[in-house]
Amino acid sequence: MPVKVFISHKKEDAEQAKLISAHLVANGLTVYLDVIDAQLGKSGPDLADYIRGQMEKCTQLLAVISAQTQASWWVPWEIGVATEKERFLASFVSGNATVPDYLAKWPYLRTKADLDIYVRESKRAELLVEDRVQKGYRTTARGQGFRSFHTSMKASLGQP
Repeated sequence: MPVKVFISHKKEDAEQAKLISAHLVANGLTVYLDVIDAQLGKSGPDLADYIRGQMEKCTQLLAVISAQTQASWWVPWEIGVATEKERFLASFVSGNATVPDYLAKWPYLRTKADLDIYVRESKRAELLVEDRVQKGYRTTARGQGFRSFHTSMKASLGQP
């Protein structure tokens, strides 16, 4: 499955999410960004099912974290779903926001240069997954790519 990034964000961070999306697309990744999705008129369980279905089509999740995110119900839920599905996870920390403790275990980005590292490591990890699948390790390929992505990203960003 080619790299497809689900960009999770609070409505107030839509402009930042669009900038991140444009940068990822310009560098060869595909994204799902809800601000351009007409189906989001749903509510409650129907919306949750729809979002889960969109996440199923993605290989990773990038959460935009800002001062507004702490008031979000959806961003933590989407992170939980992505964790459950072993999607590659990272956060883009906007402005003066701090990384919540529960997200510090995954890589976090702050700059365009960090996004470039994210693109590079995303492509590398996905090649690893494809290689493992071709060698017959389908059941463990995604989990190995998941761990490799996070370890390599954190090392590249100088994070413990």
